[in-house]
Amino acid sequence: QVQLVESGGGTVQPGASLRLSCAASGRRLYAITWFRQAPGKEREFVGGITWSDGHIYYADTAKGRFTISRDNIKNTMYLQMTGLKPEDTGIYYCAANRAGGYRPISVDTEYDYWGLGTQVTVSS
Repeated sequence: QVQLVESGGGTVQPGASLRLSCAASGRRLYAITWFRQAPGKEREFVGGITWSDGHIYYADTAKGRFTISRDNIKNTMYLQMTGLKPEDTGIYYCAANRAGGYRPISVDTEYDYWGLGTQVTVSS
C-alpha cells in the first residue's frame, strides 16, 4: 500500500511563495502529481513527475511560477510555488499511481493513491 503525506500549505498574501511537500512510501510508482481543487470547482492538474525518468510536467497555469523537484532518497516530491495569486487558492492533493506502463499524467482518474490534501489560501 502507498501512503502519501502532504505538508507545507498555509495562508499567504498575493505574490508570496510556498513550498509543498509530498512524502511517498510504498511500492514502485509511475508518477507523483499535484492536483488542486478550489471551492465550487472541479479538481485540476497542477504538475507532476514520472518517477523512473524524472520527466516533469506542468499545467499551463503553473508554468513559469511553480517548480517541481524531488528527493529520491527521501522519496519526496516538492512543489515550489512563487508569485501566488488568489486564484491559486484551494486544497492541494498529492496523487500517485503504480508503475506498469504509460498513463496520462494529467488525468485524475489515472491515480491509485491520494493524500488527504493541504490547504493553500492566497488572500490580502
